[in-house]
Amino acid sequence: MADSVNSKYEARNKKMRSKYTKETGRTLGKRQLSGKGSRRVSFACRFAGMAGSMTKDGKPSNLAMALKKWGFSSKGEARAFCNRNKKKKKK
Repeated sequence: MADSVNSKYEARNKKMRSKYTKETGRTLGKRQLSGKGSRRVSFACRFAGMAGSMTKDGKPSNLAMALKKWGFSSKGEARAFCNRNKKKKKK
């Protein structure tokens, strides 16, 4: 079951990325699976604050699959990563 969920997620992701490229002529960067890169911190901050559960009908939700692909097991883990690594605004 996990493989079918994963393959469906990847197929949808590929379709959305190709649509973005077709519409804008630009390509999206690859996922940052580890490290403290600014795109990964930004992703963690955005997705940690999203509403919704991590499961839907007993299966991982789209939110849960996206977090997992970026290396986070939960919204709480993403929130903690965000708080540790986001740059503080200067006053």
